[in-house]
Amino acid sequence: MAEHIAVLSNPFAGKGRGAHQAEAALAHLRARDLDVRVYTGESAACSRILVAQALRESPRVLVVVGGDGTLSAILDAVCAAGVPVVLVPAGTGNDLARALGLPRRDPVAAAELVLTGVPRTIDIGEIRAAGRVDPFLTIAALGFDAKVSDRTNRLRWPHGVLRYYLALIVELVRLRPMEFTVSVDGAAPIHAPGTLVAVGNTESYGGGMPLCVGAAADDGLLDIVQVAPLTRLRLLRLFPLLLRGAHLTRPEVTRRQARSVTVSAPGLVVYADGERIAESECTIGIRRSALTILVPTTAQDQR
Repeated sequence: MAEHIAVLSNPFAGKGRGAHQAEAALAHLRARDLDVRVYTGESAACSRILVAQALRESPRVLVVVGGDGTLSAILDAVCAAGVPVVLVPAGTGNDLARALGLPRRDPVAAAELVLTGVPRTIDIGEIRAAGRVDPFLTIAALGFDAKVSDRTNRLRWPHGVLRYYLALIVELVRLRPMEFTVSVDGAAPIHAPGTLVAVGNTESYGGGMPLCVGAAADDGLLDIVQVAPLTRLRLLRLFPLLLRGAHLTRPEVTRRQARSVTVSAPGLVVYADGERIAESECTIGIRRSALTILVPTTAQDQR
C-alpha cells in the first residue's frame, strides 16, 4: 500500500475555525506533493467512525485538525494503532498545543510538522466512572470550575464569552463548599471539603489558565490541585493568581503528584478537555507513554 497521510478534521471546532484551519493545512500538504486522504467529521461520534476507517488504511501520520476535544474523542483508537499524530490546533482553548509548544495560530506551520516534526511520546489521563473509561489530554476539573462549564453549556443566552461570564456569576451566587472525599494512590479516603479539585496531565485548561503549574505530559504522574473552601470574595481574589499561575503558594491551595485519585462528592460534575465526562464519583488515572505527537525540534530541545 502506498505511503500516505490521513487528515481528520472537525470543521465546527473552535466555533467554525476548524474549517479554515483544515483548508490551509490541506493546501500546504498537497503543495508538498504528499498523498493526502481526507476525513471530515461533524461530531465526536462521526470522528470515531472516520478515524477507524482512516487507521485501517495504515497512514504514515494522522493529522488531526481540531481542538483538545476532537483529539481526546479518538484517543483510544489512535493509541491502539500507534500512529504518530500531527495536531493542527483549531479549538477554543488548544491547551495541549500550548503544553507541547505546537504552532497555535499558524496551520501551515503545524501541518509542516508532518515532514519536520520529531516524535514526543506523552501520557494521557483516564477517567473511570459508571462503568466507562474516558481518556483525556489536559486537566480534569471537579468542583466550581466544572460547574461553571456545565452552566455555560446549559445556557442558551447570551452568546460568546458573555455566556461564560453569566455562568460564572450564577455559580458564584450559588457557591457552597463541596464535600469532597478523596483517595490518592489507593490510600484510605479522606473527607476534604473544598471549592475545587483539578487533576492535570498538563499545566493549563480553558485556553491557558495554568491551574496545574508544573504538570508535565510525560512524567507518568498526575498533578492534583485542591482549593479549600472559599468565600465569594476570596475566590474572586484568587482568580488573578490562577491566571498568572501564582496560586500554589497560597495557604488555601495544595498540590501533590500521584498515579491515581478517586474523588466523590454530592453534586460532583467532572469535565475534561471541554467535555462533561462524569458525575458523583470517579477514579482518575494515567496511561504512560500512550500517544506519540510530532512536535517542533525547538520544543523538543526545550524539554
